[in-house]
Amino acid sequence: MHSAKKLVIKVTAGADAPERCSQAFTVAAVAVASGVEVSLWLTGESAWFALPGRAAEFELPHSAPLPELIESIQAAGLITLCTQCAARRDITEKDVLDGVRIAGAQVFVSEIMADGVQALVY
Repeated sequence: MHSAKKLVIKVTAGADAPERCSQAFTVAAVAVASGVEVSLWLTGESAWFALPGRAAEFELPHSAPLPELIESIQAAGLITLCTQCAARRDITEKDVLDGVRIAGAQVFVSEIMADGVQALVY
């Protein structure tokens, strides 16, 4: 069985596709809890969850609360907001949750091309 050293997850869905969105955050949180190095990328509509308070507005029956998932991911993982997605939504570094970085495609590509990395897109 292949064992990834790092898991990079790109989530493109937000409140527009709540199940897909929740799955991405859940998988990231479970991976972190399992000791896997995780890098979660917020793109598209999920970009809004980089802002304080936005995750608390998200609801999906039978799923873990998004703020709790984000907290657990941040405890040992990295959350990145896509540069272009942030710009399209007028989100700047000063607007985002503590610990969230803003970076672009070049950083994403370098992360997913590294040895021992598995990548998922939701």
